[in-house]
This record gives sequence, structure tokens and C-alpha cells, in this order.
Amino acid sequence: MSNQDFREFDPDEKDTAEISDEVIEEVTGKESNDSNDDTSKKPTEFCYICHRPDNITGPLIKMAPGMSVCRDCMQSTFDSMGNFGFGGGDNSKSNINMNKMPNISFLNLGSLFGEGPKVKNAHGSATAKDKEDRPAPAIDINNIIPPHKIKEKLDEYVVGQDYAKKVMSVAVYNHYKRVATGTMDDIEIEKSNMLMLGPTGSGKTYLVRTLARLLDVPLAITDATSLTEAGYIGDDIESVVSKLLAAAGNDVERCQQGIIFIDEIDKLAKKKNANQRDVSGESVQQGMLKLLEGADVEVPIGASSKNAMVPTTTINTRNILFICGGAFPAMDEIIKARLNKHSSMGFMADLKDKYDEDKNILQKVTVEDLREFGMIPEFIGRLPIVFATETLDEDMLVRILKEPKNAIIKQYQKLLELDEVKLDFEEEALHAIAKKAVEKKLGARGLRSIIEEFMLDIMFEIPKDDNIGQVIITEEYIEKKGGPKILLRASGALPEKAAAN
Repeated sequence: MSNQDFREFDPDEKDTAEISDEVIEEVTGKESNDSNDDTSKKPTEFCYICHRPDNITGPLIKMAPGMSVCRDCMQSTFDSMGNFGFGGGDNSKSNINMNKMPNISFLNLGSLFGEGPKVKNAHGSATAKDKEDRPAPAIDINNIIPPHKIKEKLDEYVVGQDYAKKVMSVAVYNHYKRVATGTMDDIEIEKSNMLMLGPTGSGKTYLVRTLARLLDVPLAITDATSLTEAGYIGDDIESVVSKLLAAAGNDVERCQQGIIFIDEIDKLAKKKNANQRDVSGESVQQGMLKLLEGADVEVPIGASSKNAMVPTTTINTRNILFICGGAFPAMDEIIKARLNKHSSMGFMADLKDKYDEDKNILQKVTVEDLREFGMIPEFIGRLPIVFATETLDEDMLVRILKEPKNAIIKQYQKLLELDEVKLDFEEEALHAIAKKAVEKKLGARGLRSIIEEFMLDIMFEIPKDDNIGQVIITEEYIEKKGGPKILLRASGALPEKAAAN
């Protein structure tokens, strides 16, 4: 076949899409019969691709038993193959408008040849349409607001943890000023990576997720327990950047301004008295050094691991903010041992149990304590900002139940409001729920499971009766000593839900 046969298809011009009889004969092995003799006697045939009848497309090309293709679809297929270098002609002239052909939007040979997802464009930036569709962020990283304004935004969603919110606000403010300016008087500003300690359920992940949502930057949350050196068993170290690229919609520019939160970082502590090779501890810390400081990383697009069939792109981690978090169990014993170095005898002695009742002892952590725990000095040095969250007490848990914008109680009230039922909680009931959460030592994470247990019967029974107008959760109901208060609607008023039916 000659290159003249691969012509551009335009459905508005009939003559430009004609395929010569020689091309048809070469593809089908049969001579073309353009005569319309006895067409009324032949059954109507349909194109296998566009499903148009032969009385509209003209004679069909027989490809296989039961499969015929019209000339237009055959020409468009040749032109599409020319775009991938199969036609041998000028690919720039093989630009076919596939949207003009009915019912063949699936004819994407790029997906058939396994090219996979693409980066937004060659430079990695989002298209103009993507930027227009994206809602305006609460905090613009190109015009970053002061730390106290960032903390005010966090206060709307996160209760307590004032010190942690202050530290994160300052760190984010300095980091994105660094991203926007690059240098100040030829002085390179180092990254503000953070290491956050805190007991389970204290809100570490929620703080990071809320901050990323307010900044409108992509966020990747990964678990350090799944990371191993070079991906021996689980994921390799660079997979955390692949998750951030996926969260950014394969947009390289947004990815390079995102946030990566690595949870359970304490599980990477160096194993003590280990004779075998530690592929999931110290070696992972060493492998993460280049990511934390800033390096060009080649990551797969649309996959978590590299292979020959997956395209890759290069991500620079210089402007990616890394936040590491962990509960660090037994760290309190290390801190107490350091604080109790004085003798326990004499007039100036410190009692050994002096810090046993200190619930926020993790806030006294130092770099020496982290090294004693098993974190290598090079890793700690690339996380210059170290802070700890507070342990949640009963009063803070009560505030968490009712104060934030998306508080748990507000969520259930909204659910019942859809059934036109008002839900209220007595103050004593809220304290009873918080007390149960403290006993379980699950922090704020345990509040939802406790409320879910008591709301199950209520959520099941309310849709049965349209006369229920209000439900009040009492302390007796939480303590399993009674039931909730249920108030009916006014006797003369017809329920709106019943009236609607």
C-alpha cells in the first residue's frame, strides 16, 4: 500500500475519505463491487464499528464471518494507526477527528497498545480547563496567609492541640514561602519537614488531612510498615511519591508542591540485637534520606511499582513537604529514664514516679531520646521540626463531639434531619460517651464506634414511625440503665413525610 492511500478522514467531504479498490482488495482479498444491482434482494448489513447500515455507508468490507466494516471506519483505523507510526506516512497529517464519527469513541488504539495514563501535558502542568474547574482553595500557596490565620482555619475543624497546630502553621507558612520564592538573597532555605509524635487517636492524621484540604494541595498518606528496602516484600521507598502523583491526577507540577504523610514511622526503628538483615527498619530510613532532602525520583505513572510496560516520569521532591508521625510506644520510658538521672536519695532527690502521671510526657522528647529509640541520626536531621500532640482527656473528647464543623454529633443530626426528626444529646450523655472512650484508650477514634452502638436501634426504628418528631439521648441510655426520650409530633399536625406520600 502506498502512503497516498492513508488520507485524512473528514465526514463533511465525501471525496476525501474514499478508499481505492486496490486497498479494499489488499485488505479483504476480494474485489470491490460498487454496483448496487439487486440491493433490494440483499439483507441489510451493519458496520461492526459504527453500526450504520450499508444503505448509508455503501458496500461494506468483509473482514471475517459476521464482521463487516464500512469504508469510513476502515480509513479512520488506518489514520489512527498512522498516529502511532504504523502507517509509515506523515503522522502530523493523520490527525482524525474521532468525535465526528458516531458510536466509535472507544476506538482508542493508544489504550489498546498499553500506553497507560498520561501526565497532564509535556511540562507536567494542568490544563486551563482543569484549573478553571478546580475550586478556589481556602489558603492560596502562591499568596500564603500568616500562621495565625492558618491556625484559625484549623481551629474550625480540630479541637485542642493548640501547640501542634501552631507548630504546623509556622512550618507550612515557611515551607510554601520557600516554594514561592526559591531563594532569598541567594540563601537557600531548607525544607520544614516535621516529625509528629502522639498517642493513637490524638488526631495526627486528621490534622494533616485537614491542613492539606485547606491548602488545596495533593496529599498522600502511606503506612511505613508496608515499606521495605527495594520492595523486597511490600512497597519500595519511592512508592510514596507514586501515591502523591496519583493523588495529584498525574499532574507533575501539583505533585511537586504536595504533602506526604508517612504514618507509623516508629516501626522503622533500628532493631536491637538483630543478627539478620533489617530490610524494613534502618535500611528504609537510609533509603528515605534522599526523598526527605530533595532528589529527582523516577516513578511509574498509574502504578505502584516499576516495570517495562508502565511509563515513568521524574518527580523532584525538593518542594514536597514530608510529615512523619507515629505513636512511639515505650518512648515515655526512655524520656522518664533521662529525666530521672538524678539520684533518688538525699534532699535534692527526684522521685522515680514523679512523671508517671504526666499524660503529655511525649512533649518532652529530644533528639537523644529518638536516637535511643532506634532512629538513625541522618534521618532525624532531615526532620528538623519535632513536636508531640496532647493526650485527649474527657473534656477535650466532649468538645470534639460537638464543636468542629463536621463533628460526629452534627453528622447524626443531619442524618435524622433528612427523616425530619430532631436529635439532641444531653450534656451528661456526652460526658458518658467521652468517659467510655477514655477507658478504651482509643482517643477520638473510639467516639464513633461508641455512638454507632447506641444509635443503631434508633436509626432502625425511626423510619418506621412518621409520628416521631424528636429524640433525646440521655445518660441513662448510654449507661444502659434506661432508654432515650422520644417526643411525638403535635397531634393535629400531619407529618410532612406522610403528607408528601
